[in-house]
Amino acid sequence: MRILLTGGCGFIGSAVVRRLIAASDHIVVNVDKLTYAASPEALEGARTHPRHLLVQADIADHAAMREVFATHRPDAVMHLAAETHVDRSIDGPGPFVTSNIVGTYTLLDAARTHWESLPAAARAAFRFHHISTDEVFGALGPGDPPFTETTAYDPRSPYSASKAASDHLVRAWHHTYGLPTMVSNTVNNYGPWQFPEKLIPLILINALEGRPLPVYGDGSNQRDWLFVDDHAEALVGVLERGAPGATYAIGARQPRSNLAVVEAICAMLDARLPDPAGPRHRLIRFVTDRPGHDFRYEIDPTRSEAALGWRAAHGFEAGLARTIDWYLANREWWEGVRAARYAGQRLGAAPAMAAGVGA
Repeated sequence: MRILLTGGCGFIGSAVVRRLIAASDHIVVNVDKLTYAASPEALEGARTHPRHLLVQADIADHAAMREVFATHRPDAVMHLAAETHVDRSIDGPGPFVTSNIVGTYTLLDAARTHWESLPAAARAAFRFHHISTDEVFGALGPGDPPFTETTAYDPRSPYSASKAASDHLVRAWHHTYGLPTMVSNTVNNYGPWQFPEKLIPLILINALEGRPLPVYGDGSNQRDWLFVDDHAEALVGVLERGAPGATYAIGARQPRSNLAVVEAICAMLDARLPDPAGPRHRLIRFVTDRPGHDFRYEIDPTRSEAALGWRAAHGFEAGLARTIDWYLANREWWEGVRAARYAGQRLGAAPAMAAGVGA
């Protein structure tokens, strides 16, 4: 297939590109705006592979998207481009509305025009896979069952509301126009190449430098954690084997509280690079919770596992160990990101992260 993949220089998108190039014969047209969170370096060997083409463009630009479809004539779309950081959405929701809602509409409009122009066999084979989040379902209480494909939507932040809107648009284009769309919702991802403002890399970097590890509230908020390469495998499975109109809830069965994640990072880092000042657990600081902080997210992936023949391969401890080792071995990358994108601010004091961290 010739796949038009949006956001392929982001954290999850780059993992999908790497997998598509390494484990298939598909051609990837990677459309990315190259915003602050993009890292073309994360494409690794796929960056210069003959089956990969990077196109710098904004998915909210109608003319640009129509040109991309007309030029490259894709057989499928994997839509990952999005603004994703909850704290940033609280500070400034505008870009989330533009990218996640307007951008998805623009892409759907261009995809529909392209799809309607295809011969019958190509129309039947075409797929539009929209990648979303479990945050659209709202918050779970301590004893609530995990989210599934049929959980009602109840978004609580500007970020999750914008993603919920984009999910609804995708399904509307399927039911109204017949565009063969699929939606997948997933849990918190982690792994190599994640932008340093996210929970795991931020805590790791702060701990390395002996700085405070600010945790929202009492750290009891819980998330399910999925290693990014496992997610990439599942996403390719949805594209290749998914049914139009279907939803796939992709989870890892690895729930942890934010505090447990921070403590695990401290312990693994202490084992690798002991701090003469003492165990890094001493650096944890509990700070005022962020507005509307959802207590718990968790997905029951049973139906998706059966439909895709997939299950997350990495337990949390094994995946976290791989992640920590990668950041230790690739300090030049994250130091460069920090220097270039925070203009002299220390990472922990950047506006989106000043109050604390939580997933």
